[in-house]
Amino acid sequence: MHYDAGSRTITPSLISLKIELILSLNAQPIPQVLSIANILLWLNCSRTSFFINYTFMQKFLLFVLFLFGSITVTQAQTEADTTWRRSFSGGINVNQASFSDNWKSGGVSSISFNTFLDARADYELGKIRWDNAVQLQYGLLKNKDEEQRKSADRIYLDSKYGYAISSDWNTFVSANFLSQFTKGYEYDVDDIGTDRLISNFLAPGFLTFALGAEYKPNPHFSLRISPFAPRFTFLTDEEVGANERYGVAEGDNVRTELLAAMLQAKYERDIMENVNLRLNYMSYANYKNLSGKEIDHMFNAVIAAKVNRYINVNIMGNLIYDYDQDDDVQYSQGLGIGILYTVQGFSVR
Repeated sequence: MHYDAGSRTITPSLISLKIELILSLNAQPIPQVLSIANILLWLNCSRTSFFINYTFMQKFLLFVLFLFGSITVTQAQTEADTTWRRSFSGGINVNQASFSDNWKSGGVSSISFNTFLDARADYELGKIRWDNAVQLQYGLLKNKDEEQRKSADRIYLDSKYGYAISSDWNTFVSANFLSQFTKGYEYDVDDIGTDRLISNFLAPGFLTFALGAEYKPNPHFSLRISPFAPRFTFLTDEEVGANERYGVAEGDNVRTELLAAMLQAKYERDIMENVNLRLNYMSYANYKNLSGKEIDHMFNAVIAAKVNRYINVNIMGNLIYDYDQDDDVQYSQGLGIGILYTVQGFSVR
């Protein structure tokens, strides 16, 4: 992967310094939603921030702030906000290993990090329900004598506006967006170690709208059924398009699927004290191609265990089957220990 990292490298001592800065967040009266922004900026080891375009990150984080209406967050509230239920968690996982050159058992010195943000803002007043979610993830891995490579990269935004027709059922309209921050490569595709560009921001990018009904019998489980779910697939990087098309026709930058259906399921709850499980599933079918192999499936799972106020252990996994991308199942998995900051049920003034 070809990133301009400048002349500085990430070292364990630098990581320790950044973690100390992160821990100081809790003593500062700053907006909690800005915590992940500060993490991204403090960990900047050159003039690029995590090798992500700084201007783009500024605009994107401003959008997140606008979505959640975050001006300031007070630590103590005199009045409870009963219409909004908000939650925010963000953190960094760091893994490091080093071996001497004469270490006989074998091994490769390496350092990696993974930063993530998970935020929700749900509004309910009478029969009206408006749910919003943001999930961001980015990670890098550096092995000794190898270039830095990306280990995780995900942008997911979801917003749903619903109207209750019974205690368990809502009608709704929704929109969600899925893409990534930076370039992704297929590594060492030939004998001389050439890397092939296969993805980038908005290459692909998926914007999906949906109209349907939602079944939500309890706060932990929901099922959305959308018989009408138009989707737009973006391919805005011509270099990516020369290698992968993601279902977009040659010469086009957007693929439009108007007649399609979508099914979404979500389950989240604490399965034991300080251990949270979150599962998300999505299936998408174009009415023109209803054969089993051309129905898309996406599954995401996160188990997070909070050791104490600052330390957490989490396991993240993703499964994707999209015939337009690959005829096999794609998967990614990560296990990490690191810093976690969580706040729930806060009010925004």
